[in-house]
Amino acid sequence: MSGHSHWAGIKHRKGLNDAKRAKIFTKYGKLITIAAREGGGDMETNFKLRLATDRARAENMPKENIERAIKRGTGELKDGAEIVEVVYEAYGPGNVAMLIKCATDNKNRTLGEIKTILSKMTGKMVPAGSVSFLFKLVGAISISLEKDINQATLEMKAIEAGAEDTLFDDNLLTVYTKIENVQKVKENLEKENITIDNAGLIYLPTQKHTFSDKDKDTYEKLLEALDEQDDTEEIYDNL
Repeated sequence: MSGHSHWAGIKHRKGLNDAKRAKIFTKYGKLITIAAREGGGDMETNFKLRLATDRARAENMPKENIERAIKRGTGELKDGAEIVEVVYEAYGPGNVAMLIKCATDNKNRTLGEIKTILSKMTGKMVPAGSVSFLFKLVGAISISLEKDINQATLEMKAIEAGAEDTLFDDNLLTVYTKIENVQKVKENLEKENITIDNAGLIYLPTQKHTFSDKDKDTYEKLLEALDEQDDTEEIYDNL
């Protein structure tokens, strides 16, 4: 099992103040609503909903917020325009390939705002299919490494649980799976009393890209600006 396939992956920025926490709750609420609309409100049969709910709970999203988001998705609660998921393709500074996943109730507004942010940071939106071929959709499970953890033992447990690949990066182990196996692998790991930080489907780059320090600085600013945009859920790149 190779440890050399990198996940540039999702750029998480967790806020501590009330305003940022409210924004996080809004974003997870959208994910829950979309998952409930697509697969129903039963977490036993809707794995996407269970994953979204687990992520929201990890951020201490209130139970009533979660329940309201589920009801909005199932149609039990009608209080606004339908929320849809869309993935925009773009090139950022230094020609880094980007997939920007958004959840929005107004695609025209979101598209315009994402385009404006990109253009200010020497990036540009590109037509569908222009960069998505540089990524593949896979299952990914994140596990924080405890101080006394034996990495070799943990990796072996991941392999036995059904992992396709693994990556140790700082204090995090990412376990990669086939799309259809992410739920089973997650459950197998939990049976071994392994705490899961995050699990879901991500876009993994199949080709890597590097750029200059100058482009790196600009790109970090671009990520911050996109993260502040209300509809942006996840950002993937091929760095």
